[in-house]
Amino acid sequence: MSQQISLPAKLINGGIAGIVGVTCVFPIDLAKTRLQNQRQGQQVYKNMIDCLIKTVRSEGYFGMYRGAAVNLTLVTPEKAIKLAANDFFRHHLAKDMRGLSVFKEMLAGCGAGMCQVIITTPMEMLKIQLQDAGRLAAQQRKPSIIAPTRLVATNTMLSRSYNVVPNSAPRAVSATQIARELLHTQGIQGLYKGLGATLLRDVPFSIVYFPLFANLNKMGKPSPDGAAPFYWSFLSGCLAGSTAAVAVNPCDVVKTRLQSLNKGANEDSYKGIIDCFSKIMKREGPSAFLKGASCRALVIAPLFGIVQVMYFIGVGEFIMSQSPLKLISD
Repeated sequence: MSQQISLPAKLINGGIAGIVGVTCVFPIDLAKTRLQNQRQGQQVYKNMIDCLIKTVRSEGYFGMYRGAAVNLTLVTPEKAIKLAANDFFRHHLAKDMRGLSVFKEMLAGCGAGMCQVIITTPMEMLKIQLQDAGRLAAQQRKPSIIAPTRLVATNTMLSRSYNVVPNSAPRAVSATQIARELLHTQGIQGLYKGLGATLLRDVPFSIVYFPLFANLNKMGKPSPDGAAPFYWSFLSGCLAGSTAAVAVNPCDVVKTRLQSLNKGANEDSYKGIIDCFSKIMKREGPSAFLKGASCRALVIAPLFGIVQVMYFIGVGEFIMSQSPLKLISD
């Protein structure tokens, strides 16, 4: 059955899904970033729950949403590009409108992952600085970890913006301020630090996610030309998203470390992907690459489940006045 691709409708679906998903799961994403960035012997947080509780106590409820503004602003184009690119590549790889082979599914996912990093890299770069500021402040307030005489500002460019000093909460700083300073001092490449690591994470993620979702969703279809039930599409999106997220978590840890500009005392700086990987392996062991994996799975699962719900209901098509909302399966 032929189906005309409506690019604007798919952009709308991806954008709405991204905004709803990020709003729901952003505190878990913040916990993931802080857990990934803390080193052995300098742990401020024991686990995700401990991280969220301490964040609320020291920074207030909205401290859990530090960095959410930049994510909410850029997640629409990011998710829209990813989903629309995958559909675009799938459409052109299909022959005679027949189903795609697993290899072509992976190829379409690869293309989607490569397209999305245009937005993902600067978005993650800015978000991570805002998310990690609270961890650095908490680390410096904990004398058992770092003595006051050993406190250092490892990144002079941003140290004045963060105002991270002992016994004080980090002063709020906007993503716009950080972006302006990065552009002023490093140019556009400052916003794209960690581009290689982002590609290393997002391309494999898309290669795993899109074929896995397509095949899981196919299992729920009553007939080859029919549509899977609402709940099946949601669960397929959740399962495929969480599986892909855990699979590429080591790459996400490397990306987070490379993109963190401010470092705590005794925390390594990295020259690149290989240097980062080798230092983590040598000093923290293989288990370090699984830091934040459960958090990331909890973030990605509902996010991509919601994406599939938006597609199932046809919100984008409804807004573009192409079809009514599809609230139940045919």
